[in-house]
Amino acid sequence: MVGNIKKDIHLALVLGLIFTVLLSMVSFEARCSEIRENVLRLHILANSDSAEDQQLKLKVRDRLLSEGAEIFGCIQTEQQALECARNNIAKLQLAAEDEVKKNGYNYPVKVEIGEVDFSTREYENFTLPAGRYEAVRVLIGNAQGQNWWCVMFPPVCLPAAEDQRELSDVLTKDSVEIIENPQNYKIRFKTVEIYESIKNKLGEWFADSDKRLKSPKAK
Repeated sequence: MVGNIKKDIHLALVLGLIFTVLLSMVSFEARCSEIRENVLRLHILANSDSAEDQQLKLKVRDRLLSEGAEIFGCIQTEQQALECARNNIAKLQLAAEDEVKKNGYNYPVKVEIGEVDFSTREYENFTLPAGRYEAVRVLIGNAQGQNWWCVMFPPVCLPAAEDQRELSDVLTKDSVEIIENPQNYKIRFKTVEIYESIKNKLGEWFADSDKRLKSPKAK
């Protein structure tokens, strides 16, 4: 009888601990979602990892940051920034193409806007959690080289922007705590990264399965 009571207490404690951890992760993921929903990222992929291609990537970066300062300087929300990016995609495309040609290369350049999967990324004085973010994505040539990323809204990486808003201006205090003090959330950051990876793989699997079911051969 006593042994059973002890087992029940031990089980209750374990279940209580698991429940507490799950609640904590749900709260953490909610704050990560808020971060993702308020950030527009710039993502540039170089043609290759050669020194020349990596240098070209940085020149394209500088050109787009200059263009972006004019485009996104006075934007107040991520949705406005996203709409503004879509309205100015041709301008960003031409700027990137011009910079590539100006440096003596004939690589094709593709500028696209949409959701991009990111792992946990550190940037100077803040860290962004893994997940899908809206991003201006620039593909140079084969786009097989190391990438460069930054935040276009708020205009963190736009030094010439008129509105020098920071992430703290568009996020809650709890979310700012996460990105500015990532050392306090290492395990949670890793857990979110694993969760996002599994979610993406499941999404790809279901999408492939749906395509196979709809293909003529499957009928």
